[in-house]
Amino acid sequence: MIKKIKATGCNVLLIQKSILRDAVTDLSLHYLAKAKILVIKDVERDEMEFITKTLNCLPISNIEHFRAEKLGYADLVEEVSLGDGGKLVKITGIKDMGRTTSVLVRGSNQLVIDEAERSLHDALCLVRCLVNKKFLIAGGGAPEIELSKQLGAWAMVLQGMEGYCVKAFAEALEVIPYTLAENAGLNPIAIVTELRNRHAQGEINAGINMRKGQITNILEENVV
Repeated sequence: MIKKIKATGCNVLLIQKSILRDAVTDLSLHYLAKAKILVIKDVERDEMEFITKTLNCLPISNIEHFRAEKLGYADLVEEVSLGDGGKLVKITGIKDMGRTTSVLVRGSNQLVIDEAERSLHDALCLVRCLVNKKFLIAGGGAPEIELSKQLGAWAMVLQGMEGYCVKAFAEALEVIPYTLAENAGLNPIAIVTELRNRHAQGEINAGINMRKGQITNILEENVV
């Protein structure tokens, strides 16, 4: 198997983590080292698609399909030491690199890392939505309160059950600015009441300014 790998010109091997048994043995690692092939093992399954897209290579599940045209090419593959004793593999100078970006997230504990990952995911989703539909509206709970006001007015002219349903939906939208005020350490009842009054006066871009702790024109603050 190692002779077939060596014959293709491969000198760096990334091996997916196996859940049933060890993907490599000590003997295979010994012969791979003798063949001067760097082995990066225990690559997570959900990372394989990203890696293959980045390196412009194809995943190989069977040794018989191991061919040179499926390989990716890079100038340098190195192991870099981090300040806390950890290590990572850095690949640079990738030929025909895919349109991907690697972001290294570090933190004092797993909880901080998980939170940073969620924040990064939210930011990426926001950019994706903006690329798909190029529209921006004010933030800070302004659109929810405005929509709640408009739906509340519409509910007054509807007949029967429809009016109750629309009114309930309008009231439910106020949960978002309420939660926003609560998370900012403000008095949610006072803030939402003032926000509702400002929108009733026609200030459609009035929203919760978490930095100042008050209601301001949130669009002028560039909160969108």
